[in-house]
Amino acid sequence: MKTKLKYSNEPLGKLRIVEDFLPPPADLVFKEENVKVTMSLSKASVDFFKTEAKKNHTSYQLMIRKVVDFYAAQFNKPTIARPSGRGKKRRAA
Repeated sequence: MKTKLKYSNEPLGKLRIVEDFLPPPADLVFKEENVKVTMSLSKASVDFFKTEAKKNHTSYQLMIRKVVDFYAAQFNKPTIARPSGRGKKRRAA
């Protein structure tokens, strides 16, 4: 049930203008360069993403892209160079 609002001409009190602090909409869109690929996925995987996408009101392709991006980011971390052991001076026993 909707409640009806009642408006009155009462004074609002002391007001102040707040400067616009939000960025323009164009700055909110984070576009990355994408590359189109063709690949075969299992029917079960695609059905899973389609079901989840529908529940979350989004695109299943976007969800798959995000999973791949997260995976790539996880394994694209800089690795620490490990010494090979070559060139080490041996200690006299």
